[in-house]
Amino acid sequence: MLLSSLNPLAVARGDDMPDAVRVGDATLSRTDILGAAGALAKRITGAQRVAVLATPSASTVVAIVGCLLAGVTVVPVPPDSGPDELAHILSDSGAQAWLGQAPEGSDLPVVPVRVHARDWHSHPEPHPSSTAFVLYTSGTTGPPKGVLLSRRAIAAGVDALAEVWGWTSKDILVHGLPLFHVHGLILGVLGPLRIGSRLIHTVKPTPQAYAEAAKAGGSLFFGVPTVWSRVVEDEESARALSSARLLVSGSAALPVPVFERLQELTGIAPVERYGMSESMLTLSTRVDGERRPGWVGTPVRGVETRLRDEQGGDVPHDGESIGGLQVRGPMLFDGYLDRPDATAESWTEDGWFKTGDVAVTDEGGFHRIVGRESTDLIKSGGYRIGAGEVETSLLGYPGVKEAAVVGLPDADLGQRIVAYVVGEGLDEEALIAHVAGQLSVHKRPREVRIVDGLPRNAMGKVQKKLLA
Repeated sequence: MLLSSLNPLAVARGDDMPDAVRVGDATLSRTDILGAAGALAKRITGAQRVAVLATPSASTVVAIVGCLLAGVTVVPVPPDSGPDELAHILSDSGAQAWLGQAPEGSDLPVVPVRVHARDWHSHPEPHPSSTAFVLYTSGTTGPPKGVLLSRRAIAAGVDALAEVWGWTSKDILVHGLPLFHVHGLILGVLGPLRIGSRLIHTVKPTPQAYAEAAKAGGSLFFGVPTVWSRVVEDEESARALSSARLLVSGSAALPVPVFERLQELTGIAPVERYGMSESMLTLSTRVDGERRPGWVGTPVRGVETRLRDEQGGDVPHDGESIGGLQVRGPMLFDGYLDRPDATAESWTEDGWFKTGDVAVTDEGGFHRIVGRESTDLIKSGGYRIGAGEVETSLLGYPGVKEAAVVGLPDADLGQRIVAYVVGEGLDEEALIAHVAGQLSVHKRPREVRIVDGLPRNAMGKVQKKLLA
């Protein structure tokens, strides 16, 4: 294990792996990572927080590991941050310097990251409760908030997923996801380092890059729904993934038609999972269990969940009733940086984290995420309707490539269901009739708007507030 208790030097130096991490054309051995990270740690020991422009590069991997080694909190910054977002993250986090590359216009000092440097001095293991990362949320309800993730939480989260997915040192993880969020960075970089598996980061998550990685022995693939949608449109690349052991989808709901097509082309039913910056991953289908399209499985080890209605009461586990999802477990965050009010609002008095998502649970404990309570729970004509269910129905109609459903203000209904649909040769009335025929009539869109594309963030999630 390269990361034991999140200390990279806990592994014996003789236990090398020549191709531990490959990012694009750069390949790093374990010795490369530890030596370069050790040299960086020696220079930054004593700092409190530093910023890393999280490009998909060997430099980013070394910077992250060097900070963990030195016990310095990392603030990963999206490389495409606009000036306002960048200024907010730097000011809010109190980052003292950039490690490696810095964006134009920043006046913070820069500490070089030398991938070929080597230093083998030992560093004391920081306390498990110390903060490893400040990850910034997407800021859909105001300026992004800094999520405090401890070393202990990260270790618990990675270990729980290793168990659920059967993830071992024999795997080769493949993905091309951004390195500034839980999915691509915490799971996608620290995961293989902790477990001892190899990592191939394709820089961009294209179907062709994933197919090439499969030919190189890739066994475990991470992707967001947009990635898998593009994979299934490239049949040759999709079929190349049939040699994989596991295909994992997350960060947003995987459309059922994409799930089914991916299984048809590869022979592998994808694993779906659920999580967020504040909780890491708390729900997943299992490598040895049922994988049901549209459902994200059961709690991972150490996690408990519950659904609550608007009055705080229990919601039946009947696979239909919608409630606010609350969770607790060892991989949850320690609060929002310098936001005690927001932190307090996100927890119940009896210690459960309010995710802000709405879900349904069946009798067996399987969960289906309806979406965000603020945008995906639509109250129309006295009914509570999950946008995700309507979107799934629309995606099953021939010619529909993408769909997003929102509730817009309506004087009569309270909210009316409006669908934004991407596709070719579509008829609005036919789409409405399709949904009414598949679901209850009250769940049909009152209006369908054909659009060229849907606004998405870097993780592929539709930004519904821009639609509404």
